[in-house]
Amino acid sequence: MEGAEKRNSLTQSKWAKNMALIRKDWQLYTLLIIPIIYLLIFKYLPMAGNIIAFRKFVPGGSIFGEEWVGFYYINMFINDPTFWRVFSNTLILGGLTLLITFPMPIIFALLLNEVKAKRFKKFVQTASYLPHFLSIVIVAGMVLQLTAINGSINTLVEFFTGDKINFIQQADWFRTIYITSEVWQGMGWGAILYLAALTTIDESLYEAARIDGANRWKQTLYITLPGMLPTIVVLLVLNIGSFMAVGFEKILLLYNPLNYETADVISTYLYRIGLESNNFSYATAIGLFESIIGLILVLSANFISKKLTETSLW
Repeated sequence: MEGAEKRNSLTQSKWAKNMALIRKDWQLYTLLIIPIIYLLIFKYLPMAGNIIAFRKFVPGGSIFGEEWVGFYYINMFINDPTFWRVFSNTLILGGLTLLITFPMPIIFALLLNEVKAKRFKKFVQTASYLPHFLSIVIVAGMVLQLTAINGSINTLVEFFTGDKINFIQQADWFRTIYITSEVWQGMGWGAILYLAALTTIDESLYEAARIDGANRWKQTLYITLPGMLPTIVVLLVLNIGSFMAVGFEKILLLYNPLNYETADVISTYLYRIGLESNNFSYATAIGLFESIIGLILVLSANFISKKLTETSLW
């Protein structure tokens, strides 16, 4: 009884302290109202629509479906060979994005941090993160123009080999094109966070390392990277959480029936099944499956990160 009373008193004291802090800085907390409303309306309320993964939805009928069908649509996509093809494409593209696109901003930030000429450093940094502000439509248009049969890349290929390659219509080239465009568009913007993390590292650590005879590589390995580790871990967990959500818009704009074999992913498959074929219940079942996998991935990544590095999102 005494232990329970102590726990209750501690809980009440913490609650009182938190309320006192909220009352003290209530103006700042009011800034959270709009983001919370946004999350409730556009993120949490739509979750109720997942019920149609287990009910037959008829356009024009109830938004929660007309009749209960249980796991009918789940069994449908489990036995659908097309689904497993797009599922494997999603895993491959997501894995390549994580393995190639995620480390590039870290490497770029480390290289940029070594540049001593301030004007050149600012120019490179500005030029590198400008592609982030371009619309996906513009980026896709540029990629299609560059890889076209009469595009700039084929002009160089023809000059050196004499033959042109129809890149965008060959399934084998799609992953290379997609990953390259992702690196170009996101590397500079992603490096900003890591450059900010570098500014928090104490310069005296580098001075002590130089006195001990450590070269630049050892300073990077034992001082810079450990100093960036919390930022790297948090962003890695977030990226793993969106592992299955491979860039829908860019793929939709770049793919075509000739490269479906490697380009078609879950999100584009959902678009065709749900919006073009009006099979909303089936599309919802696949989307729910994708979301559950994403949730498992982010929880697992956060748990492993907390155990290994003592850094996590929560």
